[in-house]
Amino acid sequence: MSIGGIEPVGFTPYVPPTVAPSASGPATSVSGPSAPGAAFGDMVLDGIDRLAAVQAKSDGLAVQAATGDLTNLHDYTIAATEAAVTTQLTVAVRNKAVEAFNEIMRMQV
Repeated sequence: MSIGGIEPVGFTPYVPPTVAPSASGPATSVSGPSAPGAAFGDMVLDGIDRLAAVQAKSDGLAVQAATGDLTNLHDYTIAATEAAVTTQLTVAVRNKAVEAFNEIMRMQV
């Protein structure tokens, strides 16, 4: 389902990877925006690159709005909100990863 008015801004919804069942038994292959078999580290780096791109777009639109070159102020508002939400999500994922690491370190062997 698509909402009119979001596509012109350049919003592309995130498509989570899906696990596809294999013929030999349990689900083993992953398909989605990243290549099959991509390492978790590559997915994290891709997410950080996307965050940087969203923030750069927001910063560019902020400069245009400040100089008066931006014709539609709502473009900046949408980009700034998208950048803020993306940053909050990234921080939340980082916090969960640190929390999981600390929990693993507390385990007794």
